[in-house]
Amino acid sequence: MRILLVDDHALVREGLRALLADHPHSEVIGEAGDVDSARQAVQHLQPDLVLMDVSIRQGSGIALTGELTRANPQLAVLMLSMYDNLEYVHEALRAGARGYVLKDGPSSDILAAIDAVAAGDTGVGLANRLPPPGLAAPRSALSALSEREQEILRCLARGLSSKQIAGQYDLSVRTVETHRQNIRRKLRIEGQAELIRYAVEHCRGPIDPPV
Repeated sequence: MRILLVDDHALVREGLRALLADHPHSEVIGEAGDVDSARQAVQHLQPDLVLMDVSIRQGSGIALTGELTRANPQLAVLMLSMYDNLEYVHEALRAGARGYVLKDGPSSDILAAIDAVAAGDTGVGLANRLPPPGLAAPRSALSALSEREQEILRCLARGLSSKQIAGQYDLSVRTVETHRQNIRRKLRIEGQAELIRYAVEHCRGPIDPPV
C-alpha cells in the first residue's frame, strides 16, 4: 500500500510515519497538511491509501474525502479522528471513506484498519465496532442518571469531546471521564462507541446552560 498522510499537525504525521516504518507491505510516499496540498499530492503521487484527518486546514477532511473518492474511485481513504461521534462516522462513510479510527486509540487499531482496507474491507475501525441499532438501553433508563450525567450525555450527542464538556461546565477532564464511566455503568453500556450511539439516538435536543 502506497500511503499518503493528511493531517495539519506535523507531529501527528511524524508519529504515523514512525508507526508505519516497519509495517509490512506499506510505504508512506508523502504528506500533506492542508486541503490544497492534499489534492496536489493525490494527483501527483497517486497513493493507494490516504490516512485523512477529519479536521484539516482550509476545510473538512470528510468533504475532501468525498471529493477525492468521486474523482478517484479506486482511492481508499481511512479517516483518523479525535472525535468518537457517531454522526462523524456516518458522514465519513457516506463520503466514501473505508473506515474511521480514533487517534487516541491503540496503535494496533490503526495498523489493523490499514490491513483491513488493504484486504478490500469497508466500514473498518470504529465503524465496524458500532452495535446494530436498538441494542442500547431504552430511553427510560435515563431516569437512573443524575442531572449532570444527563447534561453530559446530551453534550456527547452533539459531538463534544470530554475536554470541550469540561470547559463548558467548568469541570476537570478527569471528572467528565468519571461521569462517562458512571453513565455507561448505569445504562449497562460496555464501550464508548455504544455510549455515543445511545446519546445520539436518545439525547438529541437543547442543552441547559451550566449552573
